[in-house]
Amino acid sequence: MPLVSVIMPVYDAIETVEASIRSVQDQSHTDWELLITDDASTDGSWELVQQLAAEDARIKPARAEVSGGAARARNAAIDRAQGSYVAFLDADDQWLPGKLDRQLAFAAGSDAPLTFTAYYKVAADFDGAARDFDPTDRVVHAPAQVDYRAMLQQNHIGCLTAMYDVQQLGLRRMPDLRKRQDYGLWLSILRDGDHARGLDEPLALYREAHPGSLSGGSRLRLVRYNWQLYREVEGLSVPRSVWALGQVTVRSTLKRRV
Repeated sequence: MPLVSVIMPVYDAIETVEASIRSVQDQSHTDWELLITDDASTDGSWELVQQLAAEDARIKPARAEVSGGAARARNAAIDRAQGSYVAFLDADDQWLPGKLDRQLAFAAGSDAPLTFTAYYKVAADFDGAARDFDPTDRVVHAPAQVDYRAMLQQNHIGCLTAMYDVQQLGLRRMPDLRKRQDYGLWLSILRDGDHARGLDEPLALYREAHPGSLSGGSRLRLVRYNWQLYREVEGLSVPRSVWALGQVTVRSTLKRRV
């Protein structure tokens, strides 16, 4: 039964973080540690996380003195990870109860150091619990396999479903970007010839962003973040960056329609 280190950044998530944590506690696979980094929340999230941690020693919270963004919060948690696998869950998303069991079995039978799954989309105001979720047709599917070229054309990996094998990769951190840092990590893993395997079974709930939020920012702003990732992190040439940006913009538009 491998220990899984679950990485959760928290920033002003008082309305959703408890449900996210409970969805980890409801996992049929119980050998996990939940590494939370509170990014200097101001709404009571940190106090709530501390209360929940006092009830379950597997929840291990830490707090940043000043807000540094999601990448730094995630990396601070990754640096504390002790597990054989590292998985990711944001403080407004949830896992279905069998997520870890199903994905661990899938990973064990795979030759890939990085695995991911399909997931459901739910509305921004969703207030239910994953354990009571009734399946819908709003599914973002997972391709069976992706490599570096495929990922340049579209980020196929939902962060809430990603899990990587520490024994194969070591602890891998995210690039320090305001957005698209998870995409940057997947690209860095695949850049040297590795591939990722997808389990096309929806095992998580992704909450749509509220209008005006950072995660739901304008498409123009998202184009800028992708360009920064391709040019400054991946070091792609201008022509290749233009090609990748065109591909990912079109495909992301189609993905938003789910």
